[in-house]
Amino acid sequence: MKKLINDPQDVVAESVEGFGLAHADVVAVHTDPLFVARAGGAVPGKVGLVSGGGSGHEPLHAGFVGVGMLDAAVPGAVFTSPTPDQIAPAIAAADGGAGVLTIVKNYTGDVLNFETAAELADADGVTVRQVVVNDDVAVEDSLYTAGRRGVAGTVAVEKIAGAAAERGDDLDAVAALAQRVVDNVRTMGLALTACTVPHVGKPSFDLADDEIEIGIGIHGEPGRARVGLESADALTEKLLTPVADDLALTSGDRVLLLVNGMGGTPASELYVVYRRARALLSGRGVEVTRSLVGNYVTSLEMQGASVTVLRLDDELTALWDAPVHTTALRW
Repeated sequence: MKKLINDPQDVVAESVEGFGLAHADVVAVHTDPLFVARAGGAVPGKVGLVSGGGSGHEPLHAGFVGVGMLDAAVPGAVFTSPTPDQIAPAIAAADGGAGVLTIVKNYTGDVLNFETAAELADADGVTVRQVVVNDDVAVEDSLYTAGRRGVAGTVAVEKIAGAAAERGDDLDAVAALAQRVVDNVRTMGLALTACTVPHVGKPSFDLADDEIEIGIGIHGEPGRARVGLESADALTEKLLTPVADDLALTSGDRVLLLVNGMGGTPASELYVVYRRARALLSGRGVEVTRSLVGNYVTSLEMQGASVTVLRLDDELTALWDAPVHTTALRW
C-alpha cells in the first residue's frame, strides 16, 4: 500500500484539519467532536442543512459546506458512519432557529446514527427533519443497506435543498424539495479497480485486468455483474440504460446529467462517458439542460465512474442554478 498518510488511524483527523486550514474563509473545523461547519456559524432564521457519512468519498460531504448548500458535515472514519455524539453537536451548530434538515445516504449505520442524533437534538429543543437518499439503481440491498444505496445523487439533493433554505423556505418546504429530488434522481456506477482502505492495507476486492464490476457501490460493495472489459461506449450504455428506464424518462423530459469519477479516473475518460450518455439520452428525446462532470462522490482511489440523471422542472432548475460557494461547487 502506497499512500500519503502518517498513522492510518489519524488519516481522517489530519485530513479534516488540513481542509479547515486551507479553506478557513468557507468552513470552520470543530475537533472534539469532529465536524465541519459553515464559517461564521448558523444563519439566524434560516433552515440548517446537515449531512455526513464515512470519509473516503471526498469532496462529499465537507466539500459541500458553505453558502447555498450545507451548514455542517460530519465525517466518520473511512467508510464508517459518524457517531451520534458527533452528529448532534453538528445539528446544534447548524440551527439558526428555523430547524434543521439532515440529508442521509441510505446506509444502515448512517440512518440509525442520524436518527439517534435527531432525537438528542429534539430533546434540546431543535426541530429536525430527515431525508434519506437512495438513488442507486444497481441493487435493492447490499452489505450496508436495506433498500437502495445513496450515492452521487446526494450532490443534487444537497445543492437544491441548500438553495431552498438559502432563499428562506421553511423546514417542511425544504424537506419536501429534498424528497422531490430523491424521487427524481437515479445513479449507477462501475469500477475498473478496487480501492484500499488505509487501516486495512489491501484492496477491497480483486478484479482481473480484463474485468469490470458493474453497479459497484461507493464502499466497494458488489454490483449487478462482473463483466469483461468493453469499450467506454458499451459500458456507458450499461450504466445509463437502467438509470433512464428506472426514471421512466420520456421524450420531452429535461434532465441534469452528472458523470462522477470514483477518485482515480482521469477527467478525459469521464468526458468520454459523458459524451455517450448524452447521446443515449438524446436518442430517447430527453434534453440535457444542466451538466456536471468530475469527482464529487468518490471511493478513495478507485478507478471508475457513475452516471446520475435528475429529472428537472422549472423550480428544480432555478434552485440548481442558484448561487453556491463551497470548496467543491461554486457559481
